[in-house]
Amino acid sequence: MKFKRVLLKLSGEALLPAGGTHGVCLGSAFEIAAEIESVAKSGVEIAIVIGGGNIFRGAAAAAKGTIEQAQADTMGMLATVINGLALQSALERRGLDARLMTATPMPSVAEPFIRRRALAHLKKGRVLIFAGGTGSPFFSTDTAAALKAVEIGAEAILKGTKVDGVYSADPMKDPSAIRYEKLTYIEVLTQRLKVMDATAISMCMDHNLPVIVFNIFEQGNLKKVVAGKNLGTVVYG
Repeated sequence: MKFKRVLLKLSGEALLPAGGTHGVCLGSAFEIAAEIESVAKSGVEIAIVIGGGNIFRGAAAAAKGTIEQAQADTMGMLATVINGLALQSALERRGLDARLMTATPMPSVAEPFIRRRALAHLKKGRVLIFAGGTGSPFFSTDTAAALKAVEIGAEAILKGTKVDGVYSADPMKDPSAIRYEKLTYIEVLTQRLKVMDATAISMCMDHNLPVIVFNIFEQGNLKKVVAGKNLGTVVYG
């Protein structure tokens, strides 16, 4: 394997039922868990940050003006905990030891995030799920992923999406859209490409942390990316 420790960033859409727009499908969680299992059992240390857009999108709610952003973001962070619990159960059903850690303490639900404890879990071969975002409003789960990746010393962020990389435009709307194989952090920022938000990309740039965007829904892709196969788009220094 090319990488020994990675952070997998998933959107809440990864847990949607087929054709659905809202909710948590345990079948979808089980399919994602199968992909993670193939990597974890190869000896790679893996941590996961998952979004909550399948349940509640704080930014979208705040944009409508019906709720203040700090409150909406807090609701969104709690939605990621629900997704984290679902993914933890799916991983355990596949025989993996999975630990859920939250940025905001909720001891009856999950472990609080303590960096040294997280590192100890990884060294023991446990899969980590980081939920609750950064614990503060006004930051996306992309930023939470970049932050946690730096904290645990991950060698790369693997952003699993429903498309096979980063395009110059939405490939579903523009058939002439070009897929990039490689991009620099500066290119992502200056061209405002939808890889991760600017705060997350800036943090990755500061720590020279590569981001690989790939299609998580194609069976076997996660393991191929960890093995160093040329899939998706690589954002680097």
